[in-house]
Amino acid sequence: MKSKLTTLALAIAALTVSTTIAAKTLVYCSEGSPENFNPQLYTAGTSVDASAVPVYNRLVDFKVGTTELQPSLAESWDISEDGKVYTFHLRQGVKFQSNKYFTPQRDFNADDVIFSFMRQKDPAHPYHNVSNGNYSNFESLEFGKLITAIDKVDDHTVRFTLAHAEAPFVADLAWYFASILSAEYADAMLKAGTPERVDMDPIGTGPFKLAQYQKDSRILFTAFPEYWQGKAKIDRLIYSITPDASVRYAKLEKNECQVMPFPNPADLPRIKENANINLMSKAGLNTGFLAFNTQKAPLDNVKVRQALAMAINKPSIIEAVFHGTGTEAKNLLPPGIWSADSELKDYDYNPQRAKELLKEAGFADGMTIDLWAMPVQRPYNPNAKRMAEMIQTDWAKIGVTTKITTYEWGEYLKRVKEGEHQAALMGWTTATGDPDNFFGPLFTCQSANNGSNSAKWCYAPFDQLIAKAKSITDQQQRAVLYKEAQQMMHDQMPAVMIAHSTIFEPVRKEVSGYEIDPFGKHIFYQVDIK
Repeated sequence: MKSKLTTLALAIAALTVSTTIAAKTLVYCSEGSPENFNPQLYTAGTSVDASAVPVYNRLVDFKVGTTELQPSLAESWDISEDGKVYTFHLRQGVKFQSNKYFTPQRDFNADDVIFSFMRQKDPAHPYHNVSNGNYSNFESLEFGKLITAIDKVDDHTVRFTLAHAEAPFVADLAWYFASILSAEYADAMLKAGTPERVDMDPIGTGPFKLAQYQKDSRILFTAFPEYWQGKAKIDRLIYSITPDASVRYAKLEKNECQVMPFPNPADLPRIKENANINLMSKAGLNTGFLAFNTQKAPLDNVKVRQALAMAINKPSIIEAVFHGTGTEAKNLLPPGIWSADSELKDYDYNPQRAKELLKEAGFADGMTIDLWAMPVQRPYNPNAKRMAEMIQTDWAKIGVTTKITTYEWGEYLKRVKEGEHQAALMGWTTATGDPDNFFGPLFTCQSANNGSNSAKWCYAPFDQLIAKAKSITDQQQRAVLYKEAQQMMHDQMPAVMIAHSTIFEPVRKEVSGYEIDPFGKHIFYQVDIK
């Protein structure tokens, strides 16, 4: 009997070893730590990549690698004739993940959709203030006012009623803040007295579940076997958190990771020559800009803002910082977004005229400006420190003294949101491809109050244009209004548009199925590795 048991134990051990060896692991050298694991609360790409993408789904999503909308947790939807009522028919049989704190007792249903939106909408909701509840994207779209009711028709049908027609509504539901969380998990954690677990130990319906997180070191995800689209091809997905681009590339060369974002532009020629690496590229739907805090003197003066804009030598920044991977920006909208105004005339680089404007504004003797530079590489800014130093040199030529400041990335974003800065290098990659996804979150009055409006710019004529453009469904009419908005931003100069970049991602040849996401996310569900 004993020998039979021993043989059985050895067989099980051998099976375990072979399974472990056969487990496919992909390592992604990410650029920074997430702020937490709930995409409703944070807007940084590092947080979205670690939560919305692997762990969660939304009612609708984009086809990987494209800007094409497709059904996800909603199989289909109907829109009323007046454009104000959207009825979503939910996918059945969708399972939620589990963790050591919670095992779901039911499949995804209408309650989860209602919980995920009402947490953000209703200030009296028990979860609204959990994890310092700040719902920047939900609020920048004014969804609180727009959505007048969310009703459960039955377990598999949800009805959204809007205050007025809103052209980008369905596209907005593919944005990461509209990820669907488990209402059942939330209830259980509330009863246990640990509601913030929902945001730090996430449970979603997505292809990967969070297994382990060591801050500033690594995140381990494992494939969710019951994922509704079928189990992912890889078994383990590891984010190896590596803020330095040269270190990321060294790891990629040694096959310590297989995919990396944001290579140093100067390294691209060398990467192209490496036979083990595919250097993938795609035009990014992004804009890097310098935001002026328009609520702080002297940047509340439009002449000062125009002068500082004219004093920046954009072509030399593009050359030195982007090494041919970026193009000069004159509009908030990148050229790949419909309604981008190619005819708009940018300010020429003109230090002489800039000095005259400063004099007219009462600053003939110059001024001192604090310029903030982000500490991490972003798709729209590969080297903010270098960019800030070049702007510092340009501004010195017109008598402006610049003090460069930086903070850890999460702290930087928090302080900018609170308006502590004078001028800050920022940027944006669209989450939906609709022009409103640039103007609304970044430059409206609503988003100036604790949202993503880093210029803290609130200008009524601009707000009226953006609101009107959203309420019309005719694309040509909307485009006319968005062109007006671009001209208005150029004249008022709440921010200097600096660059649109091409996204480059080096991927090892062992990896197949990887696609660059035009929205800047990193998606691994469809990926395989040899």
